[in-house]
Amino acid sequence: MTGQPIPVIIDCDTGVDDALALLFAVRHPGLDLRAVTCVAGNTDVDGVVRNTLTVLEQAGAPDIPVARGAERPLIEPARSARHVHGSDGMGDLGLPAPTRAPVEADAVTLLRREILASPRPVTLIPTAPLTNIALLLRTHPEVTRNIERIVFMGGAVTTGNATPVAEFNVWHDPEAAAVLLTAGVPITMYGLDVFMRVVVPGTDVRRLRASTDPGTRLAAELLAHRPVTQGGPTGAEAAGGLGDAGAVCAVADPAGLTTGLLPVEVALAPGPARGQTIVDRRPRPGESEIHEGTREQTLVDVALDVDVERFVALWLTTVERP
Repeated sequence: MTGQPIPVIIDCDTGVDDALALLFAVRHPGLDLRAVTCVAGNTDVDGVVRNTLTVLEQAGAPDIPVARGAERPLIEPARSARHVHGSDGMGDLGLPAPTRAPVEADAVTLLRREILASPRPVTLIPTAPLTNIALLLRTHPEVTRNIERIVFMGGAVTTGNATPVAEFNVWHDPEAAAVLLTAGVPITMYGLDVFMRVVVPGTDVRRLRASTDPGTRLAAELLAHRPVTQGGPTGAEAAGGLGDAGAVCAVADPAGLTTGLLPVEVALAPGPARGQTIVDRRPRPGESEIHEGTREQTLVDVALDVDVERFVALWLTTVERP
């Protein structure tokens, strides 16, 4: 690898796959993880802070600043995903309490400080509901001058997981996602269409579990909590989905992702479509454009395909790095 590492900041709701993303970001030589900010999502925000600090310790990370962010979405109450990530958000693995502490600054303050202080434009990687990012953009819009790109895990072109059409991170705070789309910087949407496909085979999970490195063993335990088939093998026999970690892989190795520059908007009205990312893939203007003028939609690099073997190999090689 040539050139300087990419300065990145991860905004997360550390559950199982956010942890897999952090483990990768800490150990990839091409990434400079400058800060981590925490938001309510998979579990409550205090649990997210605890989980984030624990993962960084287990990974042997340097003293990366971690900040507590929003306790709830902009409008709606917080709705956790403990039924997916365990009561502690980390698969109920019984991990030790961290000895590190978060910084005194709140997430928005830390984001502004680190973005503006970076000698090179920063890539933001939100793997969570987008509340912190929306608050940042509305409170300190000047940060966009030093943001290279925002690569967020969220949304879906086809099928949702929180509802039939909405993905969890966007569904949790649709208004925040809509604000993100007005950031005025390049945006990549790493949605469920590729998120669900990047899976680590059970043989690799077993190899990771046998490692003497705490961070690598933690990766195996987390993967084993994310079996990709209902009723299939569990534990070390299970294949595990990388989930959010794929978005960080896409920053380290963008050639592994196939995207299309497409108009995207978020459905905000109450009802069954709320939180849907509406991705316009029509090859020609629709009736509303013809009769009422052009619709103003943000153009987003939407992930449409992924080189699964490439991303799995990249993640494994990185996480197994001492």
